[in-house]
Amino acid sequence: MLTFVPWYQYDKPMMRYKMIFLLVLMLLGDNLSVKAQQKGKATFYTRKWEGRKTASGERLYNDSLVCAHKTHKFGTLLKVKNPANGKEVVVKVIDRGPYMKGRIIDLSIRAARELGILSQGVAVVEVSLYRKPTDIPYEPEPEDIPEIDLETTKGESIIPQWQDSVVTNDNKRRP
Repeated sequence: MLTFVPWYQYDKPMMRYKMIFLLVLMLLGDNLSVKAQQKGKATFYTRKWEGRKTASGERLYNDSLVCAHKTHKFGTLLKVKNPANGKEVVVKVIDRGPYMKGRIIDLSIRAARELGILSQGVAVVEVSLYRKPTDIPYEPEPEDIPEIDLETTKGESIIPQWQDSVVTNDNKRRP
């Protein structure tokens, strides 16, 4: 049978193990999640990868703004910034990689050209999730709709004419 024991009645070695376990869990939990922003080396695909299928099943075309990332889901939009010149580009994750130590992202040739790292080959970049800006929703301008007057004028009845006639018993059928 399980019984509740207050925290101050635990024996000291057991309490120490629990505290160490919680501390290790907190430290590892921080490393398991994908960071909101990463800083590291970026490379780009060579021209020989043009038209080949990627891990997501899409084909790689070097004139598109796409990339390979190890942890982000396929289809995720990432903002890549080159801190050396301040240029930024938004790319879509379609592949896994890079698998070289110290590299965090592989870019298409067009993305590398827009960042200005094509001549370098490898460059330090900052990668973060791209969040679409939320503007004020579109509010249509009021249209000039004519106003309809539903009121009746004096002397006119709102009862239709066919219902307005008085039924009289003058025209009874005789057998």
